[in-house]
Amino acid sequence: MVTERAAMACDSAGAGGVWRSCTAVGLGVFGLVVALGSSTLSADVFKYVDREGNVFFSDEPLTSAGLKLEWKRTATRLAAQNREQSASIRRKQAEVDARREGRLKAEAEAAEVYKRRPVERVSGSMWVRRQRYQPLIESAARRHGLVPELLHAVIRTESAYKPDALSHAGACGLMQLMPGTAERFRVTEIWDPAQNIEGGAAYLRFLLDLFDNDLRLALAGYNAGEGAVKRYGNQIPPYPETQNYVRKVLQFLWAEEESRQS
Repeated sequence: MVTERAAMACDSAGAGGVWRSCTAVGLGVFGLVVALGSSTLSADVFKYVDREGNVFFSDEPLTSAGLKLEWKRTATRLAAQNREQSASIRRKQAEVDARREGRLKAEAEAAEVYKRRPVERVSGSMWVRRQRYQPLIESAARRHGLVPELLHAVIRTESAYKPDALSHAGACGLMQLMPGTAERFRVTEIWDPAQNIEGGAAYLRFLLDLFDNDLRLALAGYNAGEGAVKRYGNQIPPYPETQNYVRKVLQFLWAEEESRQS
């Protein structure tokens, strides 16, 4: 193989027809094949390496001391290999370009889907419940390095501040903890508002750390589980419920932030 010490220029070596490799084997071989010309594409090509790792190609055998023959092939075969390699590089670049375009399109679509929209303010009985749990929310947010507005947005989405909320899937309480998640984050009384909020806040902190503070992915993980987010390549899973959930929480979060600033 070509080493860093391989010659950087393609020089002929007299009647022997030797060419040193340029920056890569393929380039050196290509130069030799072109030099041979179309009339001699059936000729053989020899690859030698010296003691210092320099690579040499020739259209005839070399007998110089210190040269080791690595392979012998026909010019026709080498030309075909070069064409195949070039085509492979072009295909891989096209795939990279297509993935990049796909990401840009997805990001543009997400920006439209998740942009700020008007949200009704919390009022009536929900406002009363919100005020009741405000101190617990503020405290849990401080302990886990979260903004209280995020916990408010999640609780409003999950349970509308109802401590006895129970989903069809078995999620419980203000932050709709699944029993397994509650146990995972050391919640012993899942229906206790303080422990429920504490467990939900701990889970959100974990998810934000896991997904490099990408809030959309953390919220998707809170709804569908972090495993689902990972299975889809660290993207929001294509579940309508999860996509709507992320959108709704973000809308409530922005409303909370605007309310605090006003």
